[in-house]
Amino acid sequence: MTVKDRIEEQVEEAEAHWRHIAPLLSEITDEADYDRRVAMMDHLLDRASDLEDDPRAELASRIGDLIEAYDEQKRPMPVSGNREVLRYLMAEHGLTQSDLPEVGGQSVVSEILAGKRDLNWRQVRALADRFGVSTDAFRGG
Repeated sequence: MTVKDRIEEQVEEAEAHWRHIAPLLSEITDEADYDRRVAMMDHLLDRASDLEDDPRAELASRIGDLIEAYDEQKRPMPVSGNREVLRYLMAEHGLTQSDLPEVGGQSVVSEILAGKRDLNWRQVRALADRFGVSTDAFRGG
């Protein structure tokens, strides 16, 4: 079989199945479509083998790319400042301003939360270690 013959065969296969495949690979249009794609991707991943060349895993990956693109466009992650991240971590762990000796005394924590003072690099590293997060979590300023 020649290269041209193989190409023609592949195109014919694609044409025969395109109406079934195209809706899976098109841009996500709304929340209902988003929910369907997430469910479909989950289903594909449940059925896919651990082998990288499993076509179901590849299709799930392509659908995942579309989901990610929709998320980035419709649900962008907010950029949080240091104090919002710190406030969130404190609430999540039930901590008071006095419970953060790695930052400083209660008055220092209070000034940071009020926006009167910024976290320094030493404090950021200590907080990242304490809470098991990346220092990038505090990058927003």
